[in-house]
Amino acid sequence: MPVSASPQAPAVKAKASFKFPFWAQIVTGLVLGVLLGWLSRSQDVSWLRTTLEQVGDIFVQLLKLAVAPLVFFAILVSITNLRKVNNAARLASRTLLWFMITSLIAVGIGLAIGLLTNPGSGTGLTPQDGKLPKRTGSWLDFLTGIVPKDIITPFTELNVLQIVFLAAVAGIAALQLGAKAQPVLNLAEAVLELLQKALWWVIRLAPLGTVGLIGTAIATYGWDLIGKYATFTADVYIGSALVMFGVYPLLLATVAKVNPVQFFKGAWPAIQLAFVSRSSVGTMPLTQKVTERLGVPKEYASFAVPFGATTKMDGCAAIYPALAAIFIAQIFDVQLGITDYLLIAFVSVVGSAATAGLTGATVMLTLTLSTLGLPLEGVGLLMAIDPILDMMRTATNVAGQALVPVVVAAREGILDKEAYATASSSPLDEPAPAVAVTPEPAKVPVPA
Repeated sequence: MPVSASPQAPAVKAKASFKFPFWAQIVTGLVLGVLLGWLSRSQDVSWLRTTLEQVGDIFVQLLKLAVAPLVFFAILVSITNLRKVNNAARLASRTLLWFMITSLIAVGIGLAIGLLTNPGSGTGLTPQDGKLPKRTGSWLDFLTGIVPKDIITPFTELNVLQIVFLAAVAGIAALQLGAKAQPVLNLAEAVLELLQKALWWVIRLAPLGTVGLIGTAIATYGWDLIGKYATFTADVYIGSALVMFGVYPLLLATVAKVNPVQFFKGAWPAIQLAFVSRSSVGTMPLTQKVTERLGVPKEYASFAVPFGATTKMDGCAAIYPALAAIFIAQIFDVQLGITDYLLIAFVSVVGSAATAGLTGATVMLTLTLSTLGLPLEGVGLLMAIDPILDMMRTATNVAGQALVPVVVAAREGILDKEAYATASSSPLDEPAPAVAVTPEPAKVPVPA
């Protein structure tokens, strides 16, 4: 009697579960923040305003907590990682060149929009409305402030520019020492991974941070203040959008010869976190992750992204100072000439490191104003609206920090085109997809 094998057991598949995308969480937090902020302001709910402010402050403080050690170890490791890359000097110089090129384009767009729209006209603001900022910047302060007086102060006072200097010196010294410095480099890499992991947990809290930060902005400033600065606010957002969605895609399509839409799909998680957090350095681990997933080699991305997070500021150091200088000059009735516009472009390219990737661009603006001889009291005119402007500025910064490594890698022939074409839009570590398990058919003994 023929014996038939038992039928094959059905494949065991993991249960599909609904997953709320991270970008949707951010958008939900944005909408909820606007609603709660409006409710707090319109109904004068003090406890709600306080809660929103505390939630936002805690989120930003958690991001800032890791800034000093993160910048130090990221720059240190990135410099030493260049030894693993062929033509490291060429890559570094090309990266710096494209930083400068895109900054010049961005400041040109900012100047053009400012000259066309006259953002300082019809606001009703006067020089008496201005006040001196708490933080100022000058070329002398900028140049002398690079070298710290001691090793501890830059970390306690969060002077990112001095931290970058210390890290660069340590990285170059490690390269010179060679094998003798390897134990220190191993420790630095381990600490950097630890910091990035901890910061990754903070990034997952971004939807909650969005509720607090956006809600606080609406509850504190409302729509009336935005209306008073309507032209200037629109100029900053339009200028940033032109750079981000006009200039960058054009460079990707013509210079890098890749699909611009795919770039934004891969880089969007970092861009949206930058919009919420208003911190390029705080977003840096996520920026590096999405840059690598866009096909940029890790060894090069680990140099270009930290370098960009502390120096590449198309929003804060190019578009914004250009528009702000025109705005303040019109309020104080100062005529700007072609020489002044050239100085603005010069400051945007050379002095952008003064912003140091922190929240806000006050130092960069005061550096621009002092170079032009404009009253520093003009900064006080823009302080109230600054948080609203800083969201779009920082998003533009981070988009540029991811763009340049992609462009350079593509031109140098080291971009992984397949990885670029399949880059995921999720910013979170995802578990490996469940594999359907199909048990082997049961073995039935066959009589001899």
